Amino acid sequence: MPALSSIVPPRERDLGSFTVRRILPGFPTRHVGPFVFVDHMGPLALPRGEGVDVRPHPHIGLATVTWLWEGALMHRDSLGTVQRIAPGEVNWMTAGRGIVHSERSAAEDRARGVRLHGMQTWVALPAGLEETDPAFAHVAAADLPAFARDDASLTVIAGHAYGRRAPTPAVSDTLYAAATFASAGSLALPADHEERSVYAVDADLSIDDEPLAMHHLGVVEPGRAVTIAAPGPARAMLIGGAKLDGERFLWWNFVASTRERIERAKDDWRERRYAPVPGETEFIPLPER
Repeated sequence: MPALSSIVPPRERDLGSFTVRRILPGFPTRHVGPFVFVDHMGPLALPRGEGVDVRPHPHIGLATVTWLWEGALMHRDSLGTVQRIAPGEVNWMTAGRGIVHSERSAAEDRARGVRLHGMQTWVALPAGLEETDPAFAHVAAADLPAFARDDASLTVIAGHAYGRRAPTPAVSDTLYAAATFASAGSLALPADHEERSVYAVDADLSIDDEPLAMHHLGVVEPGRAVTIAAPGPARAMLIGGAKLDGERFLWWNFVASTRERIERAKDDWRERRYAPVPGETEFIPLPER
């Protein structure tokens, strides 16, 4: 039996000042564990004076997770949070019943030229917590479990892996870890989570000798322990967790268990019922689709 049940290719998406590789939702896999959205940003370099400007926009029913290898972003939200995120740190924003946020390059970063490389993912909240109060948590790099396993260096970003648990406020069983190979080597991935996948960040990998091309996501067969192999220096993301507790609908920045809740969120943004982000005057209009 193959080690991978599916391989998801990337699709480029234009976010204005830069493009990303969108992995999830994909085909044939729309989600893995609670992860319903996976974007790979960069690596990119912008000229001096330019920067990333993701204007204020809303979310419901999910938590956004930001992780960087290079660069920095300024997060602002409707709770009044202002938080810079740097490499090795985690921003975890729980949208719940509704939150608005922006992500921009700071003035000092624009002055020296913006570089950015990282991941942004969305974790669907359990159905019973979709209407929870919005919240924000920042986790410093020093507070994340970082350790060596086999031939890789690992950091647990959220949830648990290899007996280590991150302090990030995940509310369902979650696997989210960054693995780095300094040279050719391998890493055993046990069957500790119901659903698992491996994203090849910057080099081709193999999973039990099955090829996984760079920028592709390999979904691992449930219940099967596998070995990830890198032919040289490489990064990989381990993504998964418990299977979703029911169907999820995704539209624009909204995730919900019912189509009716999506429609209410659309109407709330159209009518500007969400709390604003302090200090921001711009916003992204509701798409006409």
